[in-house]
Amino acid sequence: MTSPSCPTATRLYENGKVIAQDFGYDEVSGLLAKHPGAVLWLDLFAPEPGDLELVAKEFELHPLAVEDAMTDHERPKLDRYPHHVFLNVYAVDIATKDSETRFGKTEISAFVTPRALITVRKSPSDTSKFVDRWEAETDLDAADGVGFLLYGLLDVVVDGQYAATQRLDTAMDQVEDALLEEGGAPRAVRMKGIHQRKLLAALRRAVAPMPELVGQSMRSDLGLVDQNLRPYYRDVEDHAQHTLDEVEHLRDRIDSLLQADTAEQGNVLNDTTRKLAAWAAIVAVPTALTGYFGQNLPYPGYEKLSGFLVSSALIVLGSVGLYLYLKRRGWL
Repeated sequence: MTSPSCPTATRLYENGKVIAQDFGYDEVSGLLAKHPGAVLWLDLFAPEPGDLELVAKEFELHPLAVEDAMTDHERPKLDRYPHHVFLNVYAVDIATKDSETRFGKTEISAFVTPRALITVRKSPSDTSKFVDRWEAETDLDAADGVGFLLYGLLDVVVDGQYAATQRLDTAMDQVEDALLEEGGAPRAVRMKGIHQRKLLAALRRAVAPMPELVGQSMRSDLGLVDQNLRPYYRDVEDHAQHTLDEVEHLRDRIDSLLQADTAEQGNVLNDTTRKLAAWAAIVAVPTALTGYFGQNLPYPGYEKLSGFLVSSALIVLGSVGLYLYLKRRGWL
């Protein structure tokens, strides 16, 4: 059997325990035949179309599912095909560096056959988390079939999404303090709040379908989840719903903060406008009276060059001084 040219990881599990690992793809058929009760995990990183076609032929993967696995930015979903189940999920991560919050995600496609879990990753990610989760679940020794492997995959993905949500919540605390300052927040703070709202939108696209996806995987007609695994899948489903609830809460929170900041800026603007209008009314009284009576009284330097220079200097100095004052207050 020809081996895929892309990097692969292989592990063979029986009764929840690994019995072989890091073997070549050409050994897969022999090991599955030698251990009829074992299930395979095969991981493919950025495979070429020919690589996936080779695997598809061996495990009877549907062409539409193969096409989805090769296409970027597919939505999270679970589809059933005659010989396997196909699902697409996103492992996400949020990190804060130099007071900047960054969002990263890895698209993972998975084919779930009766004897194998085949994962296809389109960008680098840490697959050791899946392995650690499978090895840590010692209570699942009696787990039957590939549902054990699918549980570990979904559990790691959902836990990562919840951890990212918590980190974004912590980052939002700093923005909240600045946005609620008296007089409205500076533009840099508002832009940070808008950036976090964009991160929440991207996170929600990955998180929102997960409760339904996990629920679909427990359908009896799929035959993936036995009685031993069902409580574990329900726990993952509960965590996925909790994560979605947290994301919705954070979205409402950042929207409320931005609206509160906009309202505070509006209040400050109204107060400033009211002060300017009051001063304009005070100045308008003498201006109107002197204009009505045509008052033009002599002053020091009247009809002399020195008077013209003094008045010009006062105009320039007064205008520059007013400009600097307004600039310092942030009105210009």
